[in-house]
Amino acid sequence: MTGTAPPPAVLTADDLTALLGAELHTEVVAHFTQTTGAPREFVERQVTECLRYLFLVSRHHDRLGGLFLPVEQEIDEIWHYLILQTREYRALCEERLPGRFLIEHRSIAYEDYRREPGREQVLEEALRWIPLYCAAFGAFDEGALPHWTIVRFLHRRLGMSPAEISALEPAAA
Repeated sequence: MTGTAPPPAVLTADDLTALLGAELHTEVVAHFTQTTGAPREFVERQVTECLRYLFLVSRHHDRLGGLFLPVEQEIDEIWHYLILQTREYRALCEERLPGRFLIEHRSIAYEDYRREPGREQVLEEALRWIPLYCAAFGAFDEGALPHWTIVRFLHRRLGMSPAEISALEPAAA
């Protein structure tokens, strides 16, 4: 047989909502829409990006576990909210995400993190996420830019388009 295998299917926002469950998804979106005053569509995207983060950590724990959180503080707050829904969060992690383990959260202040590793290490760690994200969810789009710190930096400060960012290869270890 000749030819190449088709690319793996990417997970959609609906796929991720189904992993979380429609009821909890609705609750989380309603809570953060009310408490932040952000538009519902923006909060829905925040929840999607949080679930993408958790999916990647679960699937690639060997490569991503323990690294600096590459998403914005608001995404981390959504994660905290999910953690507090202990029964549902445990089921999400242990029954629905690919790694089938509880994803624990250990807070470290951004200031403390910046003092520890050098720039090269921070860049290498951040660039681990991009190819893994694109393989699982497709290329970054404009809607993802506000939620992923390194992606926003590459776009705003270095002038890279979402397509150029999506084409980045992992940094050499």
